[in-house]
Amino acid sequence: MIRITDVRLPLEHDSESLKSAVRQKLSVCTADILDICIFRKAVDARRKTIYVSYTLDVSVRDESVLLQKFSDNRRISRTPDMEYRFPVCVKGKVSQRPVIIGAGPCGLFAGLILAQAGFEPVILERGKPLAERIRDVHNFWRNGILDVQSNALFGQGGAGTFSDGKLTTQITDKANRCRKVLMELVDCGAPPEILFLSKPHIGTDKLAGVINKLCEKIENSGGQISYQSHVRDLKAKNGRVQSVVLDNGTEIETQCVILAVGHSARDTFEVLQQKGAAMQNKAFSIGLRIEHSQDFINRRRYGSFSGHPALGAADYKLVHHCQNGRGVYSFCMCPGGEVIACSSQIGGVVTNGMSGSARNKPNANAAILVSVRLEDFAGSDALAGIAFQRKWEQKAFEIAGGNYNAPAQLACDFLAGKISAGFGSVQPSYTPAVVPCDLSRVLPGFAVESLREGLSAFDKKIKGFAGTDAVLTGVETRSSCPLRILRDENYCSINIAGLYPAGEGAGYSGGIMSSAVDGIKVAESVALRLA
Repeated sequence: MIRITDVRLPLEHDSESLKSAVRQKLSVCTADILDICIFRKAVDARRKTIYVSYTLDVSVRDESVLLQKFSDNRRISRTPDMEYRFPVCVKGKVSQRPVIIGAGPCGLFAGLILAQAGFEPVILERGKPLAERIRDVHNFWRNGILDVQSNALFGQGGAGTFSDGKLTTQITDKANRCRKVLMELVDCGAPPEILFLSKPHIGTDKLAGVINKLCEKIENSGGQISYQSHVRDLKAKNGRVQSVVLDNGTEIETQCVILAVGHSARDTFEVLQQKGAAMQNKAFSIGLRIEHSQDFINRRRYGSFSGHPALGAADYKLVHHCQNGRGVYSFCMCPGGEVIACSSQIGGVVTNGMSGSARNKPNANAAILVSVRLEDFAGSDALAGIAFQRKWEQKAFEIAGGNYNAPAQLACDFLAGKISAGFGSVQPSYTPAVVPCDLSRVLPGFAVESLREGLSAFDKKIKGFAGTDAVLTGVETRSSCPLRILRDENYCSINIAGLYPAGEGAGYSGGIMSSAVDGIKVAESVALRLA
């Protein structure tokens, strides 16, 4: 097939317009076009006139002749190979089953690859299956009753289950692992358009079904998933993994452990530190969630095209470099979504954002984060960043009443340094509830200073961004893991043989897609070792 990039069409177009554009690009007649597949579709809203931009894979007669004809045209080339290939497969019973700790995107895709390759992995998940987990999460949101093992961060599917389900990533991967992830998700019920949309997402409401089918596929391929199986100890001998021990005392012998815990598995990090696993501090970010009306964001981003059915809910991405040298940026923007409670430990408030597949709720929200440097948290202890996060989560908990309500403030009042008397047309979506507070008390001084400068700068880029209706809710501390578990070029711990740190909790990814891809890479390395 022939790949054509940068095919631009107006918002309102049909399949015939697409075919006509291909005819013009290739200078061929309709009869010569055998098939057209969309590889990438994006909305270009950078100018007053909004376009749809396509990358297309086209099957044509006399393909080799056309490729030779356009050999100097960088926008027309042969479609690259997009098939994922397993590095190794086994047949028959395996001598040792690899153990995967964590059933988030990283752990599930590591498990899927190993299962499909015949290695019969065992996945241990500390939390509950989705149906039970969802009940626990909603009980927390309604009543403030937190289950520390079953919440928006722990359980089947990991933290990504309660999110927007964004599948965007900045990683590049020539082995087609990203494509593998998307294809598997579609096979498990995700919308087929995630294969070609430039900003694909699934939505929290559809993720549950997709995750259940993905787990079924793992089990049908020979894998095993065990829930409420919290690993409390890792046994090693002569610098090599020997077994893992669960909370109930069960010991599972294995010489191969993929550590795919999320960024909030703080007790697991403590165990690893006690065992002497090589770890180090890592920079991360801290900040607040901001909410606007989705209609406001639509109008600011799309202008007169706002509300066009081909566009959907608008998003944004903002960055500002402060005078103090800090970076302030928007993160995990959730169009038509809500701010959610993501606490996983008693006595701390943590926020995140979530959207459904339709992105049709009245508010838009995003994290506005400030970079945290290594020198911002004292000591060389690899867990110092976690202590720093916990400090501000506890302050947010205390200042809002000690019941998992969240502190909130109008953006304009945060800039002015006064507590809000109430909220305007944008009603905070966080539950159980929000309490008007001085948010400068739940953040370190450098973050307050940076956020005030950043919000003022963003208000110039999107007029009204820090206006009288915008609501800030705190705190956002879990955007990434504040430590890294060191590994070598084979993805193995540098000082504990058989331990494979992977994904977001190990400090090597951020988000669903990059975590899933890292899980695949680690699984490939394990497969080559065990084959």
